[in-house]
Amino acid sequence: MQKLRHTLFMLFFFAIVFAQGQGYELLKQRIDSVVTEAIQAEAFPGCVIYASLADSMIYLKSFGHHTYDSTRRVAVNDIYDLASITKVAGGTMALMKLYEDGRISLDDPIGDYIDKLGRKVGRVTFREALAHQGGLYPWIPYHSEVKRRNGKFRSKTISTNLDEEYNYPLGDSLYLHGEFYSKIKKMIRKSELSEDKTYRYSGLFFYLIPELIKNLTDTLYQDYLSAHFYDPLGVRTLTFNPREKFSLHQIVPTEIDTFFRMEKIHGNVHDEGAIMMKGISANAGLFSNAEDIAALFQMLLNDGKLDSVQYLSQQTIRLFTTAQYPNNENRRGLGFDKPLLEYDSIRSSVAKSASFESYGHTGYTGTLAWADPANDLIFIFLTNRVYPSRTYRAIYDLNVRPTIHQFLYDYLDGVLGENTEPVPNSK
Repeated sequence: MQKLRHTLFMLFFFAIVFAQGQGYELLKQRIDSVVTEAIQAEAFPGCVIYASLADSMIYLKSFGHHTYDSTRRVAVNDIYDLASITKVAGGTMALMKLYEDGRISLDDPIGDYIDKLGRKVGRVTFREALAHQGGLYPWIPYHSEVKRRNGKFRSKTISTNLDEEYNYPLGDSLYLHGEFYSKIKKMIRKSELSEDKTYRYSGLFFYLIPELIKNLTDTLYQDYLSAHFYDPLGVRTLTFNPREKFSLHQIVPTEIDTFFRMEKIHGNVHDEGAIMMKGISANAGLFSNAEDIAALFQMLLNDGKLDSVQYLSQQTIRLFTTAQYPNNENRRGLGFDKPLLEYDSIRSSVAKSASFESYGHTGYTGTLAWADPANDLIFIFLTNRVYPSRTYRAIYDLNVRPTIHQFLYDYLDGVLGENTEPVPNSK
């Protein structure tokens, strides 16, 4: 009987492999068609797409060029600015570890851990801040807040001249004065706070996380992430300030800045707040290639374990990737984004077939990282849709990311059939 069961399993497995081969060519053709149309419509100059199923990569391909001058083709190991994926791949990861170690309580006010936030902002809890339910103001243009009415920068902020005081290059012709974070923190403290506790997306709390990590662990935020996650995972390109470690040829340019740095942003973080924190924040700042950010998400999908190393508990991951306020029309987990509570093909960044268990995050630069435990599927989309300008929005008009994501689910349906069990998991 045992031999018979083994034979039936092998027949089932090889049937899947055969069906997979037949459907795979159609999957490739569909993705090629959508991406080709998108590049022609100037949705982005190029991209890298990755997908894995049951811990095995099923798709990895690069398209197009770094920029529209077509001088350098995109390679599958090229490094992109992840933008707000940093919120989950950086800040949220650190808080998950602190929570698991009993260093923070999710319903404590953040002001108990970070001083000088004031009575308004300081009383927002970790749970509220991470689920964007705390009434925090969405965004502060830190770069313009440091300018006088005549357009000149205020003293002790930014200068066009490099000297001992203004010694951190924001670009080729702008230099930051010493430590700027205290000014960012002051702006956050003085920002408007809504008393209406409903969903309101805000990045402000994530600028504060590096200070929180330092306060609780006496370790720099970036070192904490490297020690507990990035180094043991072996994800070398998942890093801040990549131009310090990698050739600019491997890093894809992000945008031609026409209002602040006035130059092509290449190897420096795109986010104006993060660059004024010297490239290191929890709101934005991380760069990566597709396989490295996928490895981090694979660890999460594997209930916190990868290559025999347990990074986080299954319970912690489930808590942080579960919607916290669904009865208040808020789909968000703790840090992680979730599918819309009611699918809308115009507003959604992911496929209609993505399960409610799935989670991930988008990035302003056009990036997306998404994991679906119900289907054991990971989807990574890296691009620079803001090149040459953030006014380029065809990636949304063409629904590029959710369309490709849906192709992957259609492919799985074709392999598995509507009434069969999922592919045997190799984990």
